[in-house]
Amino acid sequence: MDITRIGPADWETFREVRLESLAESPAAFGSRHADWVDAPAERWRSRVTQVPLNLVAREETQVVGVVSGQLVDDDWVELISMWVAPAARGTGAAGRLIDGVVEWAASQGRATFLMVRTDNRRARTAYEHAGFVDVGVPEGWPDDGPEERRMERRRSEPDGQHG
Repeated sequence: MDITRIGPADWETFREVRLESLAESPAAFGSRHADWVDAPAERWRSRVTQVPLNLVAREETQVVGVVSGQLVDDDWVELISMWVAPAARGTGAAGRLIDGVVEWAASQGRATFLMVRTDNRRARTAYEHAGFVDVGVPEGWPDDGPEERRMERRRSEPDGQHG
């Protein structure tokens, strides 16, 4: 399996895997397939440009996963848009994609967090295996939407230093 960083020139690859993810796992994302399926090329290029880290997992020639990393502030990167195709689940693809975002964040001195639906146990388990800690539902979470939990993976302290 190969993990590759993609950019604006690869918008068609991103489009393909993102539409597949929105169709296959609609409840896992804030975006909807219907909102993106007819989007023009410029909207796709803009998405890949505005979000600075976009990774895809490939098994031979097939794209089987995607994840993105969004800068939030001087301390945090948010892991977003994570998805692995059903046929590639359990193969380590999720862990490798997650690690790619965490390593990118750490290279900039930032920790990583994500938001995941409370009822998405499989995803929460994958994030826990990758070292994320569930810190709960953010204060003030709206009652009218699906509940999401914040999970964090802090930066490692240099040897000999403790926070």
